[in-house]
Amino acid sequence: MSKAIKVLAFIQIALVSMWITTDPALAGNWRSGISHDNRDTIVVLHGLGRTRAAMWSLARKLANAGYRIKLVGYRSMRHNPQQIVESVRSKITACCAERSGKIHFVGYSLGGLIVRAYLARYMVPNLGRVVLVGTPNNGTPFVDHYRDEWWFKMLGPTARFLGTNKGSLPRSLPRPHYPVGVIAGKSERGSNEDVLPGDDDGLVTVASTKLKGMTDFVIVQSGHSAMRYNADVAKQVVSFLKSGQFHKDSH
Repeated sequence: MSKAIKVLAFIQIALVSMWITTDPALAGNWRSGISHDNRDTIVVLHGLGRTRAAMWSLARKLANAGYRIKLVGYRSMRHNPQQIVESVRSKITACCAERSGKIHFVGYSLGGLIVRAYLARYMVPNLGRVVLVGTPNNGTPFVDHYRDEWWFKMLGPTARFLGTNKGSLPRSLPRPHYPVGVIAGKSERGSNEDVLPGDDDGLVTVASTKLKGMTDFVIVQSGHSAMRYNADVAKQVVSFLKSGQFHKDSH
């Protein structure tokens, strides 16, 4: 039975990947695109233990809003943070070096930290705005609590740098020098105050997503993984990229 489940999972991933590469709304995700395409580009980075295919739902919604999309993958469970930043450098350069439109970035979870680390090290001439979705900008207590568990070590070297301690990746990054919007998730399922005090999305607390120097901040009702598929998240991303602020309900 377990073998059958694995085969079905593999087929599902393959079909999703095939659909992404053939979907007209996402045409050009895997290549630099046509030189005369003057649309703004959004570079999208996934989170820990995922691939670029994990961002297909959000990417399609952003493409439907009129943006050119570049999904950037990296080996989050094999490489340390420095290696990841270097691995995405050539992909971002190949995608965006000669673009005339603005280059925006959207990072989900760990992907947001990689975006921040990349922009702290490298200049993007046509840099637009940045949105961080469910990103532990101050580290997550989840890592502090489980770092020494045997199963946690299976998550790879980067996962250990996502805590709240002084040597963590989040605490090593400088304040942003660009417009950045932060989207936090809030989930009501279960009680986990002993691990994640206060409001949280199941993996990251709302408080830990907040970033000094951020331009705007909004909370959506969603668990951590579900944020990638959440329609409100996509709408808020588009709102910030277009106007520099999130949509706030008037009531």
